[in-house]
Amino acid sequence: MQAAATKPAFLLTALLLATVHGAFADPLWQDELNWLKTMAFATHHTDYSGIFLYQYGNHVEISRITHIVDRDGEHSRLESMDGSRREIIRNNNKELCCPGDNKVKAIESQDIRTFPALLPEQLLLLNENYLIKKMEEERVAGFHAHAIIFQPKDNLRYTHKMWAHGDSGLLLKAEMLDERGRVIERNTFLQLTIGGNIDRSWIVVDKPDAASLAHQAPHDRLHKAEPLTNAGGWQVDMLPAGFRKVTEMRRPLRGKKSPVIQMVFSDGLASISVFIEAMDNDQDDHPGLSSQGAMQVYSKVTGDNLVTVVGEVPPRTVMQVADSVRYGGQ
Repeated sequence: MQAAATKPAFLLTALLLATVHGAFADPLWQDELNWLKTMAFATHHTDYSGIFLYQYGNHVEISRITHIVDRDGEHSRLESMDGSRREIIRNNNKELCCPGDNKVKAIESQDIRTFPALLPEQLLLLNENYLIKKMEEERVAGFHAHAIIFQPKDNLRYTHKMWAHGDSGLLLKAEMLDERGRVIERNTFLQLTIGGNIDRSWIVVDKPDAASLAHQAPHDRLHKAEPLTNAGGWQVDMLPAGFRKVTEMRRPLRGKKSPVIQMVFSDGLASISVFIEAMDNDQDDHPGLSSQGAMQVYSKVTGDNLVTVVGEVPPRTVMQVADSVRYGGQ
């Protein structure tokens, strides 16, 4: 589990206003635009605490999330409610993890959006890649909710449907649907408190930073990724339209002898990661396709390297991307 990265309120608002100008110039889009702006703002500026369900197929996970905004910024706490104990506490851009062994670990902060913070700051990307419509109203976790649907303009990504609180705009439920309209992944609040007297005892602004924790427990430190330029010479030629590179890095992965190259692409809602590693003939070096809910994983051998593409997209998409990865030289 990972908490979504945040930005100061004034920066978030500025980005939203800058990106939507011209993107939804048609007055028919104004209602949808205003609602998206409300939803994006609510994610970072609402105090709430609740229990939500994550489901794909027969797999179910239940977690508790608490989010507080005060003069020191944003604070969130994500706790597993089943299985082994797992907890992530985030204070602005500092993230601490307790994976179940009662050892606090500093983990690398990443700009990965997770429920209920699923909308991007750059709303322009959504309009480029999806048809956006307001849908029916219903009740979720006891709250009146408005639904909005994002229908892809091609068959290389999934349909997304979101329900947000009718007053605050906070996201209450999100689903991903395949080309047949079947739900393949769902996040939904089962119980939720918005505002009011929410427990803040877990917030400690001056928690030790990653460097301090690394000094105290070097074996528990998650090594930071090394930024790359031009992905070390690797190229991806067949990305779906609208996917743009978010980051590229060389990073260590658990169970791998050497760091791997990772490139991350996004279309505003879906993300695709491309991993490139030298073949070391271990048990993980097996090509093929596997799925976990909406997440598809496809690996293939390219020369002396294993290319793995992971994405919240249909199988055909990860296969298309992996087949187009090539080494173009430094």
